[in-house]
Order: sequence, then C-alpha cells, then structure tokens
Amino acid sequence: MLLDMAADGFPDRCVVGRRELGLTAARLRELVGGGAGLLRARSASALVYLAVNGPAFPVALFAAARAGIPLVPVSYRLGDAQLQGLLARHPGALVVTDEGHAEAVVRAGLVAMSPAEWLERAAAAGADAGAGAGAGDEGDDGAVGVPAVIIYTSGTTAAPKGVLLQHDNLVSYVINSTEFAGAGEDEAALMSVPPYHIAAVSNVLTNLYAGRRFIVLENFTPAQWLAEVRAEEVTNAMVVPTMLARIMELPRAELAVPSLRTLAYGGARMPEKVIEQALVTWPDVDFVNAYGLTETSSTITVLGPEDHRAALASADPAVRARLRSVGTVVPAIELEIRDEGGALVAPGESGRVWVRGEQVSGKYAGGASSVDESGFFDTRDRGHLDSEGYLFLEGRVDDTIIRGAENIAPAEIEEVLLSHPAVADAVVVGVPDDEWGQRIEAVVVPAAGHSGLSGEPGIDTAALREYVRARLRGSRTPAQVTCWPELPRTVTGKILRRQVVSDLVKGP
Repeated sequence: MLLDMAADGFPDRCVVGRRELGLTAARLRELVGGGAGLLRARSASALVYLAVNGPAFPVALFAAARAGIPLVPVSYRLGDAQLQGLLARHPGALVVTDEGHAEAVVRAGLVAMSPAEWLERAAAAGADAGAGAGAGDEGDDGAVGVPAVIIYTSGTTAAPKGVLLQHDNLVSYVINSTEFAGAGEDEAALMSVPPYHIAAVSNVLTNLYAGRRFIVLENFTPAQWLAEVRAEEVTNAMVVPTMLARIMELPRAELAVPSLRTLAYGGARMPEKVIEQALVTWPDVDFVNAYGLTETSSTITVLGPEDHRAALASADPAVRARLRSVGTVVPAIELEIRDEGGALVAPGESGRVWVRGEQVSGKYAGGASSVDESGFFDTRDRGHLDSEGYLFLEGRVDDTIIRGAENIAPAEIEEVLLSHPAVADAVVVGVPDDEWGQRIEAVVVPAAGHSGLSGEPGIDTAALREYVRARLRGSRTPAQVTCWPELPRTVTGKILRRQVVSDLVKGP
C-alpha cells in the first residue's frame, strides 16, 4: 500500500539512490513486482537479506511483502556458526547475499542470489509478475498474519531473538510519524545504518512515504560522510552517537554542511559534551534524538529541535539536563514507568519503561511475547520521567549491577565518567565478586591528547575514581578503572557489555 501510494502520487520522482542513477517511485514498483514474482515462482517461505545496504534492499522489503512472505535481514558480520544457526530457522528461504556468504548459504541448503542478480532478475521478470494481493490484504489466502519483517536483536546481553513486526505495526508507525509526500523534491536523506537494523527498515518506509530520496553510506568514516552530504546535497541524515563523536573530532574548518537541515541520532547513549559541540558547530541544523526499539517498529520518544536549543541555552539545571534525555513520547504511544511489582511510579522515580500502541509488536519467533494483558510492552529499559514528561534512560534492566543488596544503574556512573575532559568513552559493568556478588568496574577510552608512556592510552585512574566519588557516593565508585583504546560496540553503537565483562574477567 505504501509503495503504491508513492508510485501513484509521484511516479517520476527519484526516491532511491544517487541523483544520476537512482530509482524513481514507478521504477521501484516495477522491480518490486518482478521480485515478488520470483519469490512466488520459487515458493519461497521467506526472503533473507544477507548483504550490505543499497537499492536491492528496498526492492527486497516490498517484494517480500507483495509475495506474502517475511523479509529477514541478517547481519553479514555474523560468524559462521551463528549464521548457520539463523539460516536453519528459515528453510525454503531465498537468500540475497554477497559473494563472501554464498558458500555458507549453499551449505545451509538454500538458494543464494547476489544483490545485482536479484535486481537483474526482478527487472527481467517484469512488473506484472508479482500481481495479486499482498500479505496484509484481506482475503489473501493464508497470508494474513504473516510478519512483514523478522529482525534478530543484536544480542548484547542475551542470545538474539527474532522480533516479529506485522504490516500493521510498520504502517501505523509510518502514518503516525510522516506526512505523505511532505518532502520537497530537493530533499535527500543519508542512512548510515546496516539493513538488519530497525532504523534501516523504518527509514526506507518513511522516506519513501514522504517522497524523499534516500541514499546509503555503508562503510562510515567521518570524511566519507561529510563528502557524501556535500556531493548529494543531503538535507536529512541519521547517525549513531559514535559516528557524531568521530565527526566532531575533525577540525571545525572541515565540518561545513550547507545543505543539511535535520540530523537525527539514536541507538545508544549520546555523550552530553558531543551533542553540545554539535549544536554549537551546526546552529542552523535541527537535531532530533529518537528512542525506539526493534519491538516498537522504531521511534517511541523524540527530543526535538526546539528541545535541543532550549536545553543548550537554559541556565535552569532541570532544563539543561534534558540534553541527556530521549525526549517526550510520540502521540501514537502510551508510556508508563512501573516498579518491579507493576505499580506506576511518580515523576523522578526509576522503574521499567512500558509502552503501548499500534506500532508496538513485542512478539518473538516461537510465540514468546513481552506484552501484558493490557497490551503494554516491557521494553526492559530502566528510566524515569521528569515533571514535564521527558524520559531519561538508565540502561537495560539486564545491565543493572547488584552490589550486595543495592541495585546500581551503570548509566549514572557512566554519565559522570563521560563528563570528565580526559574521557572520550566509558562503560561500567558488574564483575563477579565473592564478597559483594558483583563489584563495579569501569573501562574508559582516553580523549585525544590524553595518553600514557610510549603513546599508550592512559589516564590517572586513581584521580578518576576520586572524581566519581566526589559526585556519587562511595558504593557507586568503581572498584577499578581500566583504560582501553576503544570499546567493543555493535555497528549501531551499542556496547557489547558481555564482551567487556568477559575481557575484564580474563584479564590481560
């Protein structure tokens, strides 16, 4: 439906790719029809997308929908054992994959097709090949209820789970967050997230619905990102916090982005000093912090442009602190903070974040669900609301450190560490301890210019512990602070906490 609206509403507008070689909305629909025909001819049970982002991805997303089967974007960074395990969950799938994974796909007993071959065959099949009811249409024989997309969570604290996103979830998100054909013909969006992340799916849908051309930068470097923004006259972009931090490390003279109007960020915690620097560097850019999960079809709260500017300019500590928040809930979502017993808590009190709305799935492959009897989904994030309804996240419930009988949120300590001028990045974890159950340990990455002997990363860790102790009570002071050159993260910026704990336990 969303594709048909775009192809009927602005058929000749370029919506995918670079200006010279991009796909119009009408051409995208033709390729989708051909791709759906291929899938039906093969009786494919799913379309697995195991490749980098690019024009083949939106064709795959809509072709799977039109064929009445789910799209399953899978990380091309997985090891062989993990990849084989995920592929085994989708017997009968067609797999669009790069050359490096073709052998693994064949070993799994599935048919492999490169992105280029996928597009060529879709073009050759013709627009009419996929004619017929789509997966979400009434009367589509047996297809109603088939997920639109199955996305596997990153598994930073547990094994990956397949999140089931229905057509209704995604369409609700798009319609409630985007104005149809609301973008100008000169607008272009730059995505820097991989296709197996919910932001990639939601960006394809919302940008197409808005009529905004979107392009992809798969291999991010600050210089390449800036060059792409200038060359393609990008007006809207999305980055994860680590990307913005790296961009801001460049000399200010190199940071001109005359076409950029809106910069969205999310996926992980944004250091306050990084967003402050970006706001000062690009005062005419509208910054948007978007918080959401795979299970919620993307964004559920937003810290908008005026929120950013008001917080930066305010002398009121409560308003200034909102730069550390993820904003207020979007209109189509209800949000509650509950204690461990399920009771609502007052503003300022911490608890679990629960949300409800049509875009919320909360369901997983195998029948598991995190939705309660009233339709609220347990995000498994901890947080609190201030008096004006701004949400402050405190980390995953699974990240909570239990030291003796005290529950400690790592985010509170990480915030203090990141406020120190010598610290560029930080993570706080609980390490097994015979006396306390868990002890608090921190790993920090020194900021540029802070190094020890022989150029090795170095910070006065004893002084850093005292810095934390002066701002938090002793029980929240890390027992040990270790310096690393970088923290292990997913491509979307989430810290791999299990790996941090494992490496700390193993030692040097």
